[in-house]
Amino acid sequence: SYDNAAAESFFATCKREVLHGRKWADEQQARIDVFRWIAFYNHHRRHSTLGHLSPIAFEQRPRTDETATVTLAA
Repeated sequence: SYDNAAAESFFATCKREVLHGRKWADEQQARIDVFRWIAFYNHHRRHSTLGHLSPIAFEQRPRTDETATVTLAA
């Protein structure tokens, strides 16, 4: 299903960039690291499917007829 593909990609990236091979002193520190990564992912990390914009920048851009939709690669 295409509906689940974006979520699966997000979680795979999170595991690869934050969780894989890491050890934390406690659960709270692990949660903080994941939260920081999500903030980075949404505000700074550029995505090719969004025209090389971060998700926040993409959502906040001015809408025109030309930019109203994004075509995702199949």
